[in-house]
Amino acid sequence: MRFHVLAVPHAITVAEYSSCAFTQKVLKLCMVLRSRGHWVAHYGHADSVVDADEKVSVTDDDLLAASYPGHDWRTGGFPKYGLGDPVYKAFYANSIHQIARRKRRGDFLLLTFGANHKPVAEAHSDMIVCESGIGYPDGGWTHFRVFESYAVMHAYQGVERIKWAGENHWYDAVIPNAIDPADFEFSAIKDSYFLFLGRVGAGKGVHIAIQVCEEIGARLVLAGAGELHGQEQRTSKPISDYVEHVGLVGPEKRKSLLSGAKGLLAPSTFLEPFCGTQIEAMLSGTPVVSSDWGAFAEYNIEGVTGYRCRTFDQFCRAAESVGKIDPFACRRWAENFSPDKIADRYDRYFTDVAAIFGGKGWYERSAVAL
Repeated sequence: MRFHVLAVPHAITVAEYSSCAFTQKVLKLCMVLRSRGHWVAHYGHADSVVDADEKVSVTDDDLLAASYPGHDWRTGGFPKYGLGDPVYKAFYANSIHQIARRKRRGDFLLLTFGANHKPVAEAHSDMIVCESGIGYPDGGWTHFRVFESYAVMHAYQGVERIKWAGENHWYDAVIPNAIDPADFEFSAIKDSYFLFLGRVGAGKGVHIAIQVCEEIGARLVLAGAGELHGQEQRTSKPISDYVEHVGLVGPEKRKSLLSGAKGLLAPSTFLEPFCGTQIEAMLSGTPVVSSDWGAFAEYNIEGVTGYRCRTFDQFCRAAESVGKIDPFACRRWAENFSPDKIADRYDRYFTDVAAIFGGKGWYERSAVAL
């Protein structure tokens, strides 16, 4: 099969751009498709380093500089972007043109960024258009949809689906993001700190992580883009006494922090569609203390890989109990998200979709093993 993969317009598809989960998803998606022998074209920044048969340059540093003057993604993470930015306009125009030169009948067009890729999809509606990893709120408009978790899939399908059958959603699928175990360092011997890894803000529950560590007298390392504000410092003693804010970290520092932490605190206050940091922590042998909704309910196994919490007391008790979690059990579970296993799931899904165009459709019997 042949796949045209659209990158994130305001980013560069490289492993170092680890602050953007969507960019890492593009990187791994190309890798898993190529590992199964499929033809892959990647449409993105000229400096992208990605496993693809064709790396088609549709943006460059000049366009990024014109769109986000003075912004450095290595220290500031992904920028505040808009679909009217110069880099987006160029991405749309150049991708539409370059895909037209390469596409063949039966090719897939994979959208990794939802509605932000819609102009390209509308220009090539004759292709098999698929949203290949929905973990965003603005999308879900294609016929073929892959979600990062059942939590986000059911949110898109809506509460009306509980009342009546309605339209069949046979080609809605859940395939988690691929996380490579080789990118992380397993350790059963832990340091004395907890880790918060992600955007520093209320949505990720940074204030809860801070308050829990103050309550139980523990050290907390905050790693992520953003600055602490007054609403996140509602504590009775100086925050510097027990919190170290190290800012945005690259892949090597990220790996080291995850490996050494006694636990990852992930008290997100929104419905997490996936939260890759929880899988990264588990691969490192580090238990996860998370909220009890969204993708955590599927991917953080209570009492095995960590604990899921709904009250402040539960968060505190869970943090005090992380030593009861077996680091080896965390690693074993997280290996289910390895690129090889995720590649199998994508292979089956795209084989089923392709059967609609030239096979028996939903009734086609697949030769791909379960």
